Amino acid sequence: MAILRYLRAVGCGHDRNRRRRMPVLFALAALSSAFLLFWVEPLFTRLVLPLLGGSPAVWNTCLMYFQALLLIGYLYAHCSSLYLSTRHQIALHSFLLACCFIALPIALPTGWTTPPASGNVIPWLLGVLTVTVGAPFTVLSATAPLLQRWIAGLDEPVANPYALYAASNAGSFIGLLAFPVVFEPNLRLGQQALIWAVVYVVAFALIAGCGILTWRHTSAISPPA
Repeated sequence: MAILRYLRAVGCGHDRNRRRRMPVLFALAALSSAFLLFWVEPLFTRLVLPLLGGSPAVWNTCLMYFQALLLIGYLYAHCSSLYLSTRHQIALHSFLLACCFIALPIALPTGWTTPPASGNVIPWLLGVLTVTVGAPFTVLSATAPLLQRWIAGLDEPVANPYALYAASNAGSFIGLLAFPVVFEPNLRLGQQALIWAVVYVVAFALIAGCGILTWRHTSAISPPA
């Protein structure tokens, strides 16, 4: 409800007020998405540690997998910016974010709670990563560059889009720092997964709000590059 009131105030306010408030909304969306990304990495890895142990192979596999998904998310953001108008991009990204609700809360899926008896568990781990966090991680990783694209495509740009990198980096730092300092010592993994799901809903609302405002203040047809 607070986000809806904020959107109404931004959409109906004077130009000066809108120019002040819209960058804040975009920055919060970028910060929250990056916060979720860098929180879920250690969260998921802790979920599989009791099953696989803390061997270097487990940590390295998770690290490389998340890096690969990050690149895939950036590729999706780049290609959609090349071939889709801003409004089509907003519709697609909002749809993909909504589809990821089926993966919440983050937990080991039924039937994947026992690793294979053979010594090679890497294929099993990659499968669990894909089923559990693959979709939400990939879509969230594309959010920061897409938000920059949206705010830069407004009929009257209200802020420097590259400033959103600072908000995204801040969210990443907070997520990495909060896990060992706040979440891990005080919350069970199940509780963390539920809180992560709630924050995802908030991030979805913020991103959707940015999309609605961009839709209202951008042309239906993107200008030529």
